[in-house]
Amino acid sequence: MGIEEVKRFFREKSFPGEVVEHEQSTATVEKAAATLGVAEKLIAKTLVFKQKDGHFIIVTRGDARIDNKKLKQAFQKKATMLKAAEILELTGHPVGGVCPFGLKNTVDIYLDESLQEFDYIFPAAGAPHASVKITPAQLQQVTGGTWIDVCQ
Repeated sequence: MGIEEVKRFFREKSFPGEVVEHEQSTATVEKAAATLGVAEKLIAKTLVFKQKDGHFIIVTRGDARIDNKKLKQAFQKKATMLKAAEILELTGHPVGGVCPFGLKNTVDIYLDESLQEFDYIFPAAGAPHASVKITPAQLQQVTGGTWIDVCQ
């Protein structure tokens, strides 16, 4: 999994955006913002959670923090973040490249409403040195994600 799966995913979805591979790391919000020359809030970070009955992904703005009370209220039970090895096994993407595109397994995808205030955002694209420029509307369209409010 990784960049090639993300590119294939975009072709299958007829998404016109381009996966950009960078010489510098984009593995963290801070590194991605510096590499792309944008504010940290424009980096779309992908978080992977588990509950007793399954897994889900939440994509948030780079400077946002999950509000545990809102998260529990939205999903009606406690959820915990996966560890790096679990994330790779579930998504097929390494930490630093985790994104809601080209996933190894089917996972419910949720998009925090705070992303909607931007014209463009920059999620990872399957590797810790790859990203894609996408509008929030395009992100929802290609992922089938559901808008929710779970950040502080």
